[in-house]
Amino acid sequence: MAILNHEKDFPVVCVGGSAGGLDAYIRLLKNLPPDMGVAIVFVNHLREVATLLHEILPLHTQMPVTLITEKLDIKPNQVFIIPEKRDLHILNGEFRLKPISKPWGWPDVITVFMRSLTRNWDGKLIAVIVSGYDGDGADALKGIKKAGGITIAQKPETAKQPDMPETAIASGYVDFILSPEEISAEIVRIAENVTDRQ
Repeated sequence: MAILNHEKDFPVVCVGGSAGGLDAYIRLLKNLPPDMGVAIVFVNHLREVATLLHEILPLHTQMPVTLITEKLDIKPNQVFIIPEKRDLHILNGEFRLKPISKPWGWPDVITVFMRSLTRNWDGKLIAVIVSGYDGDGADALKGIKKAGGITIAQKPETAKQPDMPETAIASGYVDFILSPEEISAEIVRIAENVTDRQ
């Protein structure tokens, strides 16, 4: 059941990546203003090694960058980072963490979080797939579009590892194929359109 709290109806941008994703994350964040009214959630594949994104990304944005903990409130104008070895969900405007449901093979943490967003978030959804191996996230793009969201894949030639963007594009459910800098511009445009309608 979708939440009804109107304080929790701002856009959420889920950025999914893996190998080579850091380059895309930095290029994307550098071009996002800190006051768009959008929450940015980086869902990165890390099964064993502790993430350092919450230490690296603050160097490239004025938005607060937070490593997600259980029942943390999701808020606009902030950047959130999935911790390692966890599936990420959202419920009642809060992040929920569970043990990773696919401990072997390629993770599907991006797909898991995107599907949770489509079920439990009232605001605009923006799904972004950037550099990485395999095809995590692609299976959730149809649901994002069905929920009225926007889907974006990194232009493969701008990705250090094009597998994930290429798999997303092959799904047939990608609205835009853009470089990280162009992705930032599109997020800004979407955020402005949402604000204008409110």
